[in-house]
Amino acid sequence: MIQLGRIIPGLLLCFGISIPSWLLGNAFPIIGSPVFGILSGIILSMIFPKLLVTNFNDESKSWSFTFEEGVKYTSKKILQYSIILLGFGMNLFHVLKVGNQSLYVIVFTLSAAFLTAYCIGKTIKLDNKMTTLIGVGTSICGGSAIAATAPVINAKDEDVAHAISTIFLFNIIAVFIFPALGALLGMSDEGFGMWAGTAINDTSSVVAAGAAWSNAAGDNTALAFATIVKLTRTLMIVPITLILAVYTARNAQKNETQTNSSQFHFAKVFPWFVIGFVATAIINTFFGVPSISEDLVEIGKFMIVMAMSAIGLNTNLVKLITNGIKPIFLGICCWAAVACVSLLVQKLIGIY
Repeated sequence: MIQLGRIIPGLLLCFGISIPSWLLGNAFPIIGSPVFGILSGIILSMIFPKLLVTNFNDESKSWSFTFEEGVKYTSKKILQYSIILLGFGMNLFHVLKVGNQSLYVIVFTLSAAFLTAYCIGKTIKLDNKMTTLIGVGTSICGGSAIAATAPVINAKDEDVAHAISTIFLFNIIAVFIFPALGALLGMSDEGFGMWAGTAINDTSSVVAAGAAWSNAAGDNTALAFATIVKLTRTLMIVPITLILAVYTARNAQKNETQTNSSQFHFAKVFPWFVIGFVATAIINTFFGVPSISEDLVEIGKFMIVMAMSAIGLNTNLVKLITNGIKPIFLGICCWAAVACVSLLVQKLIGIY
């Protein structure tokens, strides 16, 4: 109860920030609620720079509280719980149906994104954790993948804010230019759906681009195909986070050995919440009630907004701006690699 009392003020603060951010995200889906959450948190931290560390109490000090512990809890634990709830949006039968066609494209685009992120990140001397977050966000599913990966690699809140901001920028660009480029390239409805589903980062942006194409074509094939491919791509969160957990564990174990310490435990870095994500996906596939599943997914998405608000509160805007060029450059390189490789593989297997 004492621990709960410490985190409630920060939880309520993040909850309060998330409500207008959620409403704004619904009004402007191209931007999305998580981005509004981060921006709101950053703005609030600028207006009240000591908000998190201030101890609020009455004159007699019969009661007191701080926001700091609750905000930290929201940016870490609430973020993990939100990923578990997102599993209720997965139907494994739909994934298997499209899997045969999209698997090759997804595997090659994942490889292209990570290879590009690694090479460019090393060349421009960008922090490894930032490089990983942008690579994962570009290759899998934008903000959700970043949210799932951040606790696994112990990324800082500022790194998460950088990565989310970078992915957001290219999401907006993609919505406007992908339909025009697809028409210029003479793509089929199925081909454009595959391209949008594998090369655009965030689900809302995939849907927006697919809807724009479908409205112009007078057929919903592209929109439906893009959405299912995107959901299939989202499942890549599971193997990628597990691989990153093993990699992080080995590095941590090596560091512990070098410092003659025996405190390392693999269970501490294993992403247990990913197991929860898989479990909820299985539950939804075989026992899910659509209306309930949709509500649970919405709750999960709102919890992501809460976590992003907490991350915004912990973000130093000056550092975010001064270090912003390198992440954006890496983001555009990864994005271009994924888009081009997706087109190339489609051409080779005859979907284009």
